[in-house]
Amino acid sequence: MGLAELAAAVRARTIGAEELVRTALERIERRNPELNAVVLVREEAVEEARALDARLARGEDPGDRPLLGLPLLVKDNEDAAGLPTTFGSLLRADAPPAEADCEEVARLKAAGAIVVGKTNTPEFAFEGFTANRLFGATRNPWAPAFSPGGSSGGSGAALAAGLAPLATGTDGGGSVRIPASFCGLVGLKPTQGLIGQWPPPSWIELSTKGPLATSIADARLLLEVIRGPIAGAPAAVPVWEPRPDARPGRILATPRLVGHDRPLPAPLLERFEAALRTLESATGLAVEPIDPPFPPELDDEWFVMAAVDELTWIGRETLQARRDDLTPYFRRGMEIAAGLSVDEYQRARRARFGYCRALDELLGEDGILVCPTMCVEGFPAEGPDPGPLTDGADYNTQPTNSTGHPSLSVPAGVAPNGVPIGLQITGPRFRDDLVLAVGEAWERAAPWPISAPGYEPFPG
Repeated sequence: MGLAELAAAVRARTIGAEELVRTALERIERRNPELNAVVLVREEAVEEARALDARLARGEDPGDRPLLGLPLLVKDNEDAAGLPTTFGSLLRADAPPAEADCEEVARLKAAGAIVVGKTNTPEFAFEGFTANRLFGATRNPWAPAFSPGGSSGGSGAALAAGLAPLATGTDGGGSVRIPASFCGLVGLKPTQGLIGQWPPPSWIELSTKGPLATSIADARLLLEVIRGPIAGAPAAVPVWEPRPDARPGRILATPRLVGHDRPLPAPLLERFEAALRTLESATGLAVEPIDPPFPPELDDEWFVMAAVDELTWIGRETLQARRDDLTPYFRRGMEIAAGLSVDEYQRARRARFGYCRALDELLGEDGILVCPTMCVEGFPAEGPDPGPLTDGADYNTQPTNSTGHPSLSVPAGVAPNGVPIGLQITGPRFRDDLVLAVGEAWERAAPWPISAPGYEPFPG
């Protein structure tokens, strides 16, 4: 049952909101010890759901609330009123409860969602796997020896295991699409500016909120709920309407967006080539192979922007004083950032404009570019070893954070190790409707049952 159907059932009182919330809490209690996806549970959600059911029983009109009564898990780098936001860091272990919701959570709650807890994230959402010193590693419900990805890995694992029907994600370098790929989910990084953000993100020009879901229909609904401008977000788009007849004019394909001299693992390449044949059949368009459109410098420049933004957001003095409390990956990233100059940071920012223009010109008004979401078959649950940081060549996700274009990851099979594989669909800026339309065509041609071991659909 999709999100719209679940909310309609709550409205019609064929399912109680309290039943849904209790189901989520019971599943978290039963399955979370093996997954470690949820780091905080909010018991007050039961009373909120009960009160909603009582209002509906009295005949009160809840208004236009498309997520009415649905349990919501919030990524632990986003504020939810009354709950601490730890960012998965010992630096924030004693964080006080947030006084207000961030804008995304506020919009989801206004649409009727009920917060039931928070999900795990790597320290300050800095890595593509989910493990930290405060809560430990999150495990992939498809293959528990592996990570669900990151940084929205707790949310991805929770959705893939059926712990809740809703879980939030943020994406500054792939953090919605990586868990979508590794957990067999749909994940959209919208066009930068489509979703107004407050408070501002730590990665100022790279990060956005984005839907993480089990279907294109659910992702589309969530985008409608959370999109829109807000005071204090200078790049937010004031008006945007999806086109009802969105159809691609061209489909371009490349195994890698960035020209790293490293072949894809054979299982990924084989699945990608099979996906292209399916996509041709689904759209009626011939796929046009192209070379990687971006140079390796893009990954380095993305890292410069992300790391320096993080360093200045937390504060050099704080990071130096608490360096022994940081995870090795995050500590190494901040050490590199501390050695960068203003000139290096500004050069990286300026380079974005050239990359954006190149992709604008490549895609035109209705072009689509497809590639594997990830260039590896998975990360161990505790993170890659050896190496202080994951390699930019492992990902196809960072480029569109740099350029601002919308990118969607859809399920495209399972690797021999049991970890799902994602196909990434990128479109012109502000053509999120086109990206979702191609995703929908893919979903019809290659239906994807959510079948992670132990998965239970809501309401069960």
